[in-house]
Amino acid sequence: MSKPLWIYDTTLRDGAQREGISLSLEDKLRIARTLDRLGIPFIEGGWPGANPKDVQLFWRLQEEPLTQAEIVAFCSTRRPNVPAAQDPGLQSILSAGTRWITTFGKSWDLHVTESLKTSLDENLAMIRDTVEFFRSQGRQVIYDAEHWFDGYKHNPDYALETLKAAADGGARWLVLCDTNGGTLPHEVAEITRIVAEAVSGWGEDRRQIGIHTHNDSGTAVANALAAVMEGAEMVQGTVNGYGERCGNADLCTLMPNLQLKLGYSCMEPEQLKQLAESSRFVSEVVNLAPDDHAPFVGLSAFAHKGGIHVSAVERNPLTYEHIAPETVGNKRRIVISDQSGLSNILAKARNYGINLDRDDPASRKLLQELKELEHQGYQFEAAEASFELLMREALGTRKQWFEIRGFQVHCDKSNVETCNALATVKVIVSDREILEVAEGNGPVSALDAALRKALQNFYPEIAEFQLRDYKVRILDGRAGTSAKTRVLVESSNGHRRWTTVGVSCNILDASYQAVVEGLEYGLMLQWQTSQDSVTLTESKV
Repeated sequence: MSKPLWIYDTTLRDGAQREGISLSLEDKLRIARTLDRLGIPFIEGGWPGANPKDVQLFWRLQEEPLTQAEIVAFCSTRRPNVPAAQDPGLQSILSAGTRWITTFGKSWDLHVTESLKTSLDENLAMIRDTVEFFRSQGRQVIYDAEHWFDGYKHNPDYALETLKAAADGGARWLVLCDTNGGTLPHEVAEITRIVAEAVSGWGEDRRQIGIHTHNDSGTAVANALAAVMEGAEMVQGTVNGYGERCGNADLCTLMPNLQLKLGYSCMEPEQLKQLAESSRFVSEVVNLAPDDHAPFVGLSAFAHKGGIHVSAVERNPLTYEHIAPETVGNKRRIVISDQSGLSNILAKARNYGINLDRDDPASRKLLQELKELEHQGYQFEAAEASFELLMREALGTRKQWFEIRGFQVHCDKSNVETCNALATVKVIVSDREILEVAEGNGPVSALDAALRKALQNFYPEIAEFQLRDYKVRILDGRAGTSAKTRVLVESSNGHRRWTTVGVSCNILDASYQAVVEGLEYGLMLQWQTSQDSVTLTESKV
């Protein structure tokens, strides 16, 4: 029997405090519904009254409730020397209409005297009074003990008194917070064990312990695991580890470890299979590039590059994979580079539904061409779309959507604050020569716009393609302005992302190669989708 464990997500509040993240109301709703489908039992929505956006979020979720998750309102304890029933800030929390409320209070005597400017006894009264007030209003309370571990290390007796005050007030959960993120796993384990023993003696009503860790020492996930193994039954964290400063404990790493390695029940196995997709969806909503090297959910989490590794994992995945990638919704990837052997080529082809024979001359030709291009500076491990096009060209199955005959770019720097560019492209489509001109806020933008303008009448779906990322790398800095340049362009059609590569001594030429292949690959995907749709329709008929 697996042991139940309660996951508490604070992406919408703590995660949104990460530098560079700004969530709209619709963003928050989309993330909340994704977490709900994932099976997260507690979702912290924010601090009602702190800003209009959070107020509207709780209103919307009252009108259109989540399927299974509890949406939780967050707030601090009452102000010093003001009864909880008379604190207007707590009234706004009640108006959110949530069944569960998380309130945080001070555990560290330093914060009581320096931040709150009040007495240690009044702080205890603030905690107890706030929890009692919410309980009197029919709410269930989670108490977050802010700066718990620092407070315990400086004054253990007083820190435990703050927890006892929350328990006496009627809090269901007592959550130990490593707010500064400076505690190490062995300390978390020891202190959590002490708290668990103390709490067990506080009356007949069972108080459950939770853990909330930050990543300032790089140990947030390890700290949370250590606490769970010493009795914590709730784990708080965020999707992708987003959060203030260095972030919070990453639930996308924690949940697989807890469920697959330690035997806890966080969600249904079918929900766990949505983890990678959910992680990437949230990264899209917050407008941050996914971490390709994130454990479990990253694009490279189950990528194999060395020829020996590929051969072994093809025979038995256990040789180089600690879990089956499908259990978390990820997949195995065979990476192609100049270190590749024939095994990589054959395995990679199978990923695209192409079965190559080891003795097929096309396989050897593709391997040789790959190594030559990588020697020139191409990088296919980061540009799988370009590799698929290369592979299809070697096999004679690459469809030619258009032919580029040339381009010109003119940049106007008459205004020192801008760099307006004018691009002209000549393209052949269906034996017709198209000459188009377009402007952009830079040469690559102008080239992209001109090419789209030339092709859109023939391929309207190009309007859905977006250029999501653009990376430039100088391959030999010692050559100065004559150095060879590699450009990686990431494109998207709203459902899938793909990356293409271009290499040239001319940065515009390298950029153009990558942009052209990005459009070509997108058209190929659209065509494959339409072909699959036709096949499905015919099979039904």
